[in-house]
Amino acid sequence: MIGGSSPEAIAARFTAVVHAWVTEGPGERTDRARRKLLAAIAGQEPATLNDVAKTIGRGAPAVSRSVDALVRAGWVERTQDANNRRRLALRLTEAGREQMSARIAGGLQLRKKLERLAHSELRALERAIEILER
Repeated sequence: MIGGSSPEAIAARFTAVVHAWVTEGPGERTDRARRKLLAAIAGQEPATLNDVAKTIGRGAPAVSRSVDALVRAGWVERTQDANNRRRLALRLTEAGREQMSARIAGGLQLRKKLERLAHSELRALERAIEILER
């Protein structure tokens, strides 16, 4: 623990600050929405459109358009539900899973780098994050 925060906690706070500062443009908002959709689908596989819409708090028509984009990107596949032919089941493809794990890997890399720093360096970073969080 460094000044009350572990390297893992500092990495999480730093990531949150970076996202707050960087996520101002339309590209970043789109990327964040895409990750949210992927996570909602992954958490309920095989997910239905209504399940995903309810999870992320958006209407089914908007989610349907977003899922269409994920299907075109090759990150999600739609298949007929074996129990109900009128319903489609959504699943992540291997490429979709890689998109999800790439973000997690980035956070782990930051944490590993922070673990190599001296106590005084970690405290300086923690203080900088406190300033940025204001």
